Amino acid sequence: MTTLPIPTTAPVAPGQPLTWTRVCALSDILPGTGVCALVGGRQVAVFSVAGEVFALGNRDPFTGANVMSRGLTGSYLRGDTQELKVASPLLKNAFDLRTGRSLDDPALGLPVYAARLEGGDVWIGSPD
Repeated sequence: MTTLPIPTTAPVAPGQPLTWTRVCALSDILPGTGVCALVGGRQVAVFSVAGEVFALGNRDPFTGANVMSRGLTGSYLRGDTQELKVASPLLKNAFDLRTGRSLDDPALGLPVYAARLEGGDVWIGSPD
């Protein structure tokens, strides 16, 4: 299997100015699932899990397919802490929803986007 590298630059660097894009109403995302949105010309997988909203790159770095928004969400134990994850619908490789890091290969991961809820709507931040 060929693996693809993590993007060399994160979409959102700390302190970087963001352009916020409304992508949908929170009610448009069934709890525990994701949707895909086009933000700043990039496909972003947006998830509603455990009362929070997360946004990651939609491209699975193991296959190159844009499918992460259709991934299976769940949790895993890191030490004594429950963390949230999404598994690719293709090969079931898992990624941390907060950090985008691969739970299967430390050399791979997904870009992480800023996400917020405002007035019942989901907003995604992308670099200017």
